[in-house]
Amino acid sequence: MSQTPPPSKPPRLKEEGRAGGSLSASAIAGGVRSGETSAEEIVRGRLDAVKEGDSTIKAFLAVFEDGAMESARAVDRKRREGGRLGRLAGVPVALKDNMLVKGTITTCGSRILENYRSPYDATVVDLLKSEDAVIIGKTNLDEFAMGSSTENSAFFPTQNPWAPGHVPGGSSGGSAAAVAAGFAPVSLGSDTGGSIRQPAALCGIVGLKPTYGLVSRYGLVAFASSLDQIGPFSRTVEDSALLLDVIAAKDPRDSTSKAAPRGGYAEGLDAGVKGLRIGLPRQYFEAQGSDPEVVANVQEAIRALEAAGAVVAEASLPHTDYAVSTYYLIAPAEASSNLARFDGVRYGFSEKTAPDLASLYEESRGAGFGAEVKRRIMLGTYALSAGYHDAYYEKANRVRTLIRRDFEEAFESFDLLAAPTSPVPAFPMGERMKDPLSMYLADILTIPANLAGIPGISVPSGLTSKGLPVGLQLLAPAFAEKTLLRAAFALESARPFPRLGSND
Repeated sequence: MSQTPPPSKPPRLKEEGRAGGSLSASAIAGGVRSGETSAEEIVRGRLDAVKEGDSTIKAFLAVFEDGAMESARAVDRKRREGGRLGRLAGVPVALKDNMLVKGTITTCGSRILENYRSPYDATVVDLLKSEDAVIIGKTNLDEFAMGSSTENSAFFPTQNPWAPGHVPGGSSGGSAAAVAAGFAPVSLGSDTGGSIRQPAALCGIVGLKPTYGLVSRYGLVAFASSLDQIGPFSRTVEDSALLLDVIAAKDPRDSTSKAAPRGGYAEGLDAGVKGLRIGLPRQYFEAQGSDPEVVANVQEAIRALEAAGAVVAEASLPHTDYAVSTYYLIAPAEASSNLARFDGVRYGFSEKTAPDLASLYEESRGAGFGAEVKRRIMLGTYALSAGYHDAYYEKANRVRTLIRRDFEEAFESFDLLAAPTSPVPAFPMGERMKDPLSMYLADILTIPANLAGIPGISVPSGLTSKGLPVGLQLLAPAFAEKTLLRAAFALESARPFPRLGSND
């Protein structure tokens, strides 16, 4: 399909004239280090953009205006005094509100943590600060990262900047919308079943889920501990590589953190894809509920990679059809365990009028958790119960092993796999809220990578006839992020994508 956007362009969100509004993170950092621009000017421009545009988009739950400006001035002062500036000098970064920032409220999009103040920084926050990034705020999400549309936030839904009235995807919809709208050049989200890649596709930006264990989860409020992974959103592949360079590090505070080689992800991006073997999983192109226009768009983008020298052939992942049901046994089971700590005693909201301890637990959790969180806790508790543990939870883990082996076998023949990220473009708000199964199927193409622990990236591949973004997903073997990013960069170069608020 045509790469040219339809005549009715989406709103510009007043990017023109705003300091740093169309600049990449790498350009901002370079300009601040050289003195061509100041961190204060860049950050003030982004904060002003949030003030003007976020009343409509609602990407942020909290904006750290005073703290961000203080940090920006500290970066400028450090430069004037001849100090070494980091790789993200002066770069405004937004964080999904399930990552701890010391002294600030972390809600996880839930009433039960509405007034919870973080006592320490997450490891990724420490790493961002060590490279002179400026944290400008916390973004909206589905409650405890449980959802595919950001409509499950306890506070308000987030709008898709390309099409207000449509969802931005989820659960990291606020982080995706913040980047798409130009409020921040980069942001961080978490991906448990597609919560970075799916909203990246729906919002027309780049979203990277690293290999499980490559990025520390210390300071990330857990949803499903064997699936959760922090990763970046950006407008360019180069910026995602830059952010990964910063946040990928072995962390002794996270027992699942892997000692993978650090750094170098932003190097060699322009090496091309000549000779790279790319497999097209047949099951991903025939997924239930797939929009034919999305499939056609992705197929056209894959032909661009083929024209650039990649060798493309059909692949098969035979257990794909079982991924959603497997995920919705394992993830709720882990959530049931992880969320048991929110009991009205130790953290967050507490129903003070409860007459006894049992009532305190029941009433605090009943009032503090939303409907989707309660649904998944009940599913998980049932799956872990004595009578059903082997029949459901253990069987799901055995199928998870089969899904992992599917990928291992596919990667014996291919360097990468390519497919649509989401079976559909952004759907209207409210359309799937009363049908949980249809909402769960929004992640049908992203869930398998989490079950297998492999990296994946979503790159914009074009627009539908209605002007809605489409994303192409690339998947790679564990710790093959460099190959993944190189192919993503080649796709980005072959199919330039129009950006909100730019003159592209």
